Amino acid sequence: MRLKFYFLFTFFTLLFLFYPGDSYYFHIFAYNRDLFNKKGAVSNLKILPVPYLKSAYYPEVSAEAIYVVDLPSFTPILETNKKQRFLPASTVKIITALVAYDVYKLNQIITVKKTISEGQLMDLNLGEKITVENLLYGTLVHSGNDAAYVLADNYGYDKFIDLMNKKASQLKMINSHFIDPSGLKETNQYTTPFDLALAARELLKNPYLAKIVSTKEIIISDVDFKHFHKLSNVNQLLGEIQGIGGLKTGYTEAAGENLVSFYKKNGHQFLIVLLKSQDRFQDTRNVIEWINNNVEYLNPKS
Repeated sequence: MRLKFYFLFTFFTLLFLFYPGDSYYFHIFAYNRDLFNKKGAVSNLKILPVPYLKSAYYPEVSAEAIYVVDLPSFTPILETNKKQRFLPASTVKIITALVAYDVYKLNQIITVKKTISEGQLMDLNLGEKITVENLLYGTLVHSGNDAAYVLADNYGYDKFIDLMNKKASQLKMINSHFIDPSGLKETNQYTTPFDLALAARELLKNPYLAKIVSTKEIIISDVDFKHFHKLSNVNQLLGEIQGIGGLKTGYTEAAGENLVSFYKKNGHQFLIVLLKSQDRFQDTRNVIEWINNNVEYLNPKS
């Protein structure tokens, strides 16, 4: 028992030296001090495997900002400009989907009264009656700006935007601000790689939304089967790279190419956030190759 205590003490000491920041282990110690005052609490503590780098080389990427984390522990393994503000483009729709899931029922039927025609669209028709579930597919799979707009407008546009920013605040996305549900607007709208990782983590906690973002292609219809919409995921890596399970693309000319990816390998899970890239898909391929070749895990139980 004493030997185990000394091992854990040494392990966490080294952990703080090499993994500072807002990680799983930091929160255990910072916010659960009473846990360690209880007899036997340390021995019952669940310790997650710790990622480390085998070498000091880094992947070649064009993105101006990158944030890669081990998802279960939220331990960063690669970061550049992680808290610098960037235009989010359609990565905003992660928050749009989270708010829509909160305020609607999936089988709730919405009548399309107004829509928009800018950028990527699922081509909704005025008067079309469609479920919230299918609008979420249009928002997250096809990145339909019209689908995101209809979700916000039907609830009350300004109220919906207010809820988006409240959701961001709840998730501690302190360097993010949103003014439209699609990401088209570029004035007073911003986020960071770190904040997007927080949003992506929250989305993946929801099994239903996690299933949607991993969908490569689907055909959905309105409730009367008059209008059918073929939705193709903008993320080219889905189906190309084993282990990629979504998550959300984004692009405007000013924002550049953005991509938030969920990646699984050998039982480990990663979030990869790239902002203002010149080639988001190639950048992500390079990061995944780097993860496969350079990230190992220390298991404290071994």
